[in-house]
Amino acid sequence: MNNSTAAIDVTGLRKAYGDQLVLDGIDLNVAEGTIFALLGPNGAGKTTVVQILSTLITADAGEVRVAGHDVRSNPEAIRAAIGVTGQFSAVDGLLTGEENLILMADLYHLGRAEGRRRAAELLARFDLAEAGKKLAMTYSGGMKRRLDLAMTLVGSPRIIFLDEPTTGLDPRSRHNMWQIIRELVAGGVTIFLTTQYLEEADQLADRIAVLDHGKLVAQGTPEQLKRLAPGGHVRLRFNSPDEFTLAAQVLPAAAPDEEALVLQVPNDGSVQSLRALLARIDDASLEVDELTIHTPDLDDVFFAVTGQPTSHENADQKVTSR
Repeated sequence: MNNSTAAIDVTGLRKAYGDQLVLDGIDLNVAEGTIFALLGPNGAGKTTVVQILSTLITADAGEVRVAGHDVRSNPEAIRAAIGVTGQFSAVDGLLTGEENLILMADLYHLGRAEGRRRAAELLARFDLAEAGKKLAMTYSGGMKRRLDLAMTLVGSPRIIFLDEPTTGLDPRSRHNMWQIIRELVAGGVTIFLTTQYLEEADQLADRIAVLDHGKLVAQGTPEQLKRLAPGGHVRLRFNSPDEFTLAAQVLPAAAPDEEALVLQVPNDGSVQSLRALLARIDDASLEVDELTIHTPDLDDVFFAVTGQPTSHENADQKVTSR
């Protein structure tokens, strides 16, 4: 999935509504065949970025290329190469699942036979074949989301913008959607994802950017971002009080727990810092019974770079440390 070719390339993107500056000099580069996640608090500008990249609104300044085309001079070519699944379903509840897909096929001028073939193919792919003849209003939330994404795929887009794709879904439906997204990327599609579910970004994204007050405040792989947050440490547990006492002298920066015979050593979890710690342990001939690495999760990163805790609607959406 590492591909140096850019599906999306953005430099100096700016957008304001009157006196309100929404985007203040955004730089983004998304490689083809990868998943890029844009995170940020409500009102940070995530949806505005998607609207500009998908040609729905224009930028005030900056250079933007999507699928190799300039967003100002060739928006039609961009629209032909992308698909957009918004936060709110575009499914028509008064049509069946099949009819929704055929309607999209008509909009793409696929022809009657090809449109029906494409609709049947997508219904099967998204496990909706049995429900295809039923009105979409009878579908569950997860089924509507799958149909919505299937409608986006009718035109075989190379780049898909997913704006909060699993909002309101139960955990099982969310995981099913994640699997669909992974399969799309395995087939060469590029995914630009906005989400407030940090576990979703952690599970899916090759790279993550955090947007706050119109500016990018952090960008990198999930593991790189986790090193930005304080709290990373290595937990060393010892069998004997003597070994514990010696280790505390060798590692004076560690936080001791005398009762548990545990030292908590500040560490960012990088290979270099771990190698240095292991070298100190080896040089002192310390007998460590158990070594555990603890790295911050994306909740910690989000708070560290935005100053805001993440908000979750349900307890099951809370990220747990791994």
